[in-house]
Amino acid sequence: MSERVEPTPVMARKGSFPGTVKAVLWSFVGLRKGSDFEQDSARLNPVHVILVGFGAVFVFVVALIALVNWVVAA
Repeated sequence: MSERVEPTPVMARKGSFPGTVKAVLWSFVGLRKGSDFEQDSARLNPVHVILVGFGAVFVFVVALIALVNWVVAA
């Protein structure tokens, strides 16, 4: 079995920006190992995850709108 990672206070977490983006994008796909999820939840700042998540959703929606406009115009 894997060893349990103890949670750290939110302000003490030092997750990197690329690591946060990677975790959010893997969450969008829905493929993530349980051990990676536990490491992310212990390492990443939840506020950063939420901000990156909103940004990713915004980019996704804008890309869908652009795709629909491109298909309709063709």
